[in-house]
Amino acid sequence: MTVNIDGVMIGPGYPPYIVAELSANHNGSLERALETITEAKRRGAHAIKLQTYTADTMTIDCDRPEFRIHGGLWDGFKLYDLYQWAQTPFEWHRAMFEHARSLGITVFSTPFDETAVDLLEELDAPAYKVASFEVTDLPLIERIARTGKPIIMSTGMASEAEIEEAVVTAREAGCEQLVLLHCVSSYPAPMDQANLAQVVELGRRFDAVPGLSDHTLGTTASVAAVALGACLIEKHFMMNRDDQSPDAGFSIEPGELERLVVDTRDAWSAVGRAGFERVQAEDSNRAFRRSVYFVKDLKAGDCIAEGDIRKIRPGLGLEPKHYPALFGKRLARDVARGTPVQWDCFE
Repeated sequence: MTVNIDGVMIGPGYPPYIVAELSANHNGSLERALETITEAKRRGAHAIKLQTYTADTMTIDCDRPEFRIHGGLWDGFKLYDLYQWAQTPFEWHRAMFEHARSLGITVFSTPFDETAVDLLEELDAPAYKVASFEVTDLPLIERIARTGKPIIMSTGMASEAEIEEAVVTAREAGCEQLVLLHCVSSYPAPMDQANLAQVVELGRRFDAVPGLSDHTLGTTASVAAVALGACLIEKHFMMNRDDQSPDAGFSIEPGELERLVVDTRDAWSAVGRAGFERVQAEDSNRAFRRSVYFVKDLKAGDCIAEGDIRKIRPGLGLEPKHYPALFGKRLARDVARGTPVQWDCFE
């Protein structure tokens, strides 16, 4: 299975597709958001991804304990206040889409409710992301799928049954191009719980293009995931972690994004394909394998004895497997020390 986003093919056999997740890393500044999009393009990302919501489309302003975060990166925040801080205002979207398109970097978003889908459709978003926390929002998934656009779906926290239900909902509503991202919804995610083997299993189990939404620190997990078969990597990106945006604790900076692009491409190139055909890069060194050589000057009629021949480098003589059978053979002509042994040397 493959997915086509803005004319770029994503899937097995194609280089990894790198998505820089802007999320809340604009830190409340449209200027910063546009600057981040520019930098993502400069560092080689294929796409910049937004999140489309407001505090009011995510939750309600309520002081009950269950509306407050306990522990983790956002400990003590009321949900409403966190989303107010992190939101990308709807009125910014057109400027952000136009800026990205002027640079030639693909831009799409994660809608968190149906009004966000309506906005993104007005902007002709080329694809949609479904966040891990919304995988169980089947009406939203159905609305997204009815657009006919490719869907990239994160699977953090979801059980196999929940993933299957979301996939079936999307496909029955018209989704024909689906990427499933393995994801650990922890911020940051512990490396020893990354479970990257699940990347391949997701693709196999649900007949979808597999990928990774990576919340671990650094880029190691993403590179390893590509080696295992991930076709799309999503990583939160910001200009400078000192900005202390809501996502600063698990985002990468420009230098890291550039390294991610290069290293994942190298990992993909290195995987290649299985088979016993030897690669072209080895051709020049085949001559330096061991083979059988005469190590003395010998005359026609001499019988080969121990010390007359050796298995040495380079590899222009008979293969070492023939070495034992050569003792006792009689020479058909004179040979000089350093001559490769060939069958026509003997009577």
